[in-house]
Order: sequence, then C-alpha cells, then structure tokens
Amino acid sequence: MRALDRLAVGQQGDHRALVRIVTSVKSVPLIDNLQYSNWSEQVFRELNSGGVHAVHATIAYHESFREMVLNIEAFNRWFERFPELIMMGRTGDDVRRAVDEGRTAIFFGFQNPSPIEDDLGLVEICHTLGARFMQLSYNNQSPLATGCYEIVDAGVTRFGRQVIAEMNRVGLVVDMSHSGDRSTLDAIDISVRPIAITHANPSWWHPARRNKSDEVLGALTSAGGMLGLSLYPHHLKGGSECTIGSFCRMAYDAAGRYGIDHVGLGSDLCQDQPDAVVAWMRNGRWTKVTDYGEGSAAEPGFPDQPTWFRDNGDFGNIRRGFETVGFTEDEVDALMGGNWLRFYDESFGPS
Repeated sequence: MRALDRLAVGQQGDHRALVRIVTSVKSVPLIDNLQYSNWSEQVFRELNSGGVHAVHATIAYHESFREMVLNIEAFNRWFERFPELIMMGRTGDDVRRAVDEGRTAIFFGFQNPSPIEDDLGLVEICHTLGARFMQLSYNNQSPLATGCYEIVDAGVTRFGRQVIAEMNRVGLVVDMSHSGDRSTLDAIDISVRPIAITHANPSWWHPARRNKSDEVLGALTSAGGMLGLSLYPHHLKGGSECTIGSFCRMAYDAAGRYGIDHVGLGSDLCQDQPDAVVAWMRNGRWTKVTDYGEGSAAEPGFPDQPTWFRDNGDFGNIRRGFETVGFTEDEVDALMGGNWLRFYDESFGPS
C-alpha cells in the first residue's frame, strides 16, 4: 500500500479516525470554492472547527431573480444569528478578516444565469447584492452558452458576449464548470479577465462528462484562470471508492501540467442535502422526465462521499495528502487557499 493511500484506511471504520491537520492556526487561508450544502448551525460550526476561512456557496441553480434574493435573505438571517461563525464575503480582504477572527466568509455564486433573466442590467445588481461567480450554463443550453449535456455546442451566444463584458466590468467571475468545451473556449477567448472552472477535474484522470479536457484546462490556465478540483464522487476516478492517494496524485500531475498557481479546491460538497434535491439540481422546471445527469436512474440520490472527505472537518486529510505526494509546504498553502485568495483579489472589483 502506498504511504498516501494509508490515509484512506479509515474507509473500513469511522472516517473521523483519519488524521486531521489543524489549519486554523496558520495565517494562510483555507478556501473551498464551491459548496451546495444544506446550510445549518451544525455546518457552520463544522466550517469553523475545520478551519475553513472562505466558501463559495451556490445560492441559485434555476431560481429567478426574486427567488435568488430570497436565498440571500436566508443567508442574511444566518449572518445575524451566527456572527461568531460566519460573515458575508465580498473581497479578498474579507477572507483575511475571517482568518484573523476565526470565522468563515461566505461568497455567493450562481450555477446558472437564471437570476439575471433576460436583463443585462441585473448583472451589476447581482454583483451589488454579493454574487461573485456565475456559470453561463448548467448542463443545458442557456441564453448565454451551451451546457455540457447538449449534443450540439453552439458556443457563447450574442447575449452571452454582452453578459461576459458586463461581468468583466463589475467583477462577477465567469464560471464554466457545467458548460461544453466550445462554449468554454469561447468564454476564455471573449473574457478580458481570467475566468474559472470552480468545480471539475481533468478528463485525462476520469472521463466524466462534467470533467474538462486537457485542451480546455490548458487554455483556461494559460489565460490566467483557475481550476477548482472537485471531490464530488461522480467526478472522481473510482467514484465513492476513490482513494486519497489517487486524488492527490492527480492534483500533483495537474499542477505540473497547468501551473501550481492555477489550481485550488472546489469540493462541490452537498453536505446534509436530501436526495430529493438532486431532482432540482438536474431538472429545474424544464422537464417532466427525471434527468439524473452523471448518476444512474437506478441511483437517483447523492452518491456517498469518499470516507476521507465527508464534511468540512476533513480538509486536513487533503492537506496531509498533498504534503505526502510531494508538494512543498508553500505549494500546499497555495492549493488549499492561497491561489483562490489571489484570484479573489484580482477578480471581484471593477475593471
């Protein structure tokens, strides 16, 4: 057994028997750049105890503008109830403040452009309300770009070009995690600011439809963009049985191909979500026929997380894995949050 894979030995027992590294004592941040958890006091306390200083939280899948605002209202109530645990994030300096104060900064993002409806002016309004990432499509064709499940990828639309320009102007990051290859390459070319793929893995490691080709990732990172490595089982080689060794060696190879400065984490953690939420994620309101996307119709719920990453207390296992696979301490710090912090500093303000 490889030394790194021994970290996964807890797969045969309680995952909390795994080694945990205390990250909150370090001055560098721990940033997870994508979660869609079922937010609660328990989750917020796990973020705090796990030393997670910032999270990009999905607040819209298929919601309209007004429905998205209701989700912000819910977070505002949480910010009021748990000020010792969480705070709203708008800039990189909010991450630094969270590090200093032992809290978690929450940054809002959309996995679909539905909140801007057909109104270009809503881009700036969404940014004013706190949105910092927006995907141009979620699996399907949108008014802006083509999703990765469509047969024909027509690329970024005319409206999409206008939206990208407006996103660039105000500081709302273009996210192409669920978009097709041509649309993603278009977005990289059209955007005058670096874009992100916040939660996906290289397809040369695991050929899931949602994972990204070497061509796409090379273009993304050559243009200064960021890749957030996903821990969602459908994106992992071996699924729920993926070993921490396999994941960390993939990260090491990805950093070698695309540059250590352009890789971070975007776990896609959906902690405590009921299985029924999968139907909303995949189907929205556009179909009567259940579409489970990368899952199987026989397995409609959320897949089990690998035992070495079940919740926000397990990021220490990934840090230890990165250290074991050969990254230096500075490189681990960059992967665990330093790279995203630099990207936040450069991306969230007006151009």
